Amino acid sequence: MIPIELPSVNCLWLYNMTDDTGILQHAKSSIVDRREGYATDDNARALLATLRYHELMDGEKNVGLSRTYLSFLLYVQRKDGRLHNYIGYDRSFLDDIGSDDSLGRVLWACGYAQETSIPEDTRMAAQEIFDKSLTWALNISSPRAQAFTILGLYHYANAFPEDKNPLLNIIHLAEQLCELYRQTSSPTWQWFESHITYANPRLPHALFRAYQITGRKDYLRIAEKTLKFLAANDIVKGSYQPVGNRGWYKKGGKKALYDQQPLEASCMVEAASIAFQVTGKREYYEMAWTAFGWFFGKNSKGVMVYNPVTGGAYDGISARGLNRNQGAEAGLSYLMARLEMEVLTKHESQSPLR
Repeated sequence: MIPIELPSVNCLWLYNMTDDTGILQHAKSSIVDRREGYATDDNARALLATLRYHELMDGEKNVGLSRTYLSFLLYVQRKDGRLHNYIGYDRSFLDDIGSDDSLGRVLWACGYAQETSIPEDTRMAAQEIFDKSLTWALNISSPRAQAFTILGLYHYANAFPEDKNPLLNIIHLAEQLCELYRQTSSPTWQWFESHITYANPRLPHALFRAYQITGRKDYLRIAEKTLKFLAANDIVKGSYQPVGNRGWYKKGGKKALYDQQPLEASCMVEAASIAFQVTGKREYYEMAWTAFGWFFGKNSKGVMVYNPVTGGAYDGISARGLNRNQGAEAGLSYLMARLEMEVLTKHESQSPLR
């Protein structure tokens, strides 16, 4: 059963948050806070979101934005292929080397670019960034960064099927995720780590993609077990209640309910949608809708996290209610979830199991 009617995609917020450098990181309410500068994390997310929009909605409308975000990534990439993550409003670098997560997100966005219909010169710029940074990602230990990299490699491999290295790299990283699962999981704890923190559904999401391109059944088995484990903990009486960042969820402990982040709901929408596309199992279709409903009041506080006026999303749900700021991560999380719903509903309409 579909719980809500899908609203039209509103990019007004995205336009207001973006200048000629890139997308800014934070906002006070819906007003851009330039004092906080930019983050590579967010510009990689914005590149991915606008490329998805380009492919799914309108082939020309956001191409200019994609070029802005790609230009930002070129600017922050060091000569050795590593990346800065935090940049001041004056375009000064505020760190020496960015996080592993930011590296992985850049690889995901630039890898995805290779499988799109954007102009060739734009794809080539994204490919240059991808090729220079990939070596660093193959030696990192962060499971989320590994997952982001797998997602980028999946699209890169589809774009260049004659090149066998992307496939080998996917196997290299997927095997590391599976080994983490084997070492940590138990009958009552079907997970990769001894704690559940942020962007959790990205890990099974990556293994679903790894299965799609390799056919290795272990990847599918672990992806399903871990996604179902997350859903069992996060879907309570029909509403999505993800782990909060005020304490997370440690093995043997109690899950923190607040603060809940839009990022987590978005990741669950995408992971469940991919699971449905891969397996055809109706439970994943319903899981995606339940997570998407979080943005529209089907959450532990009954509050609207999506703002239909601006097109953005509030930064999260605390024990007191909404955090009413509308920063880049929150808005891009909603946009990615909304775009994924286009894919989900189209796939469902074509499914023989309807």
